[in-house]
Amino acid sequence: MSTPKPVALRQAPQGGQEVSGTARRLLESTDTPFPYSGPEALRQPIVAALTRVVDPEVALSIVDVGLVLGVTVSAERLHVLLTMTSAACPVAGLIIEEVEAELAGVAERGMAIDVELVWEPPWTPDQMSERARRFMQW
Repeated sequence: MSTPKPVALRQAPQGGQEVSGTARRLLESTDTPFPYSGPEALRQPIVAALTRVVDPEVALSIVDVGLVLGVTVSAERLHVLLTMTSAACPVAGLIIEEVEAELAGVAERGMAIDVELVWEPPWTPDQMSERARRFMQW
């Protein structure tokens, strides 16, 4: 695999503006595409924030790609388990920075944001959303 050129991550509109169909469906449901434990009031804002982060290698949200393995929220901490499609991912640092920046906008004041990059379980294409599979023609 060749090393891609750095690409700025695209962000979906914020502040009540129109969001993608995928984000809208996620926001309208109480289900999340990843395990979530925490206050119900933060579920939808967290899903929306993570959906705005795009993996520049595939031009899809990290939620659609299946990189978010879980989110746990306590009074003091917002903890995200995140993986990459490959341990050699050249944009892992950029994605983590974007996740932190997006979550800073929804985390309660004084709440620590902890993004933990993990490799177990390894990422597989089965983690992708149906939308991502169609986009990738898989």
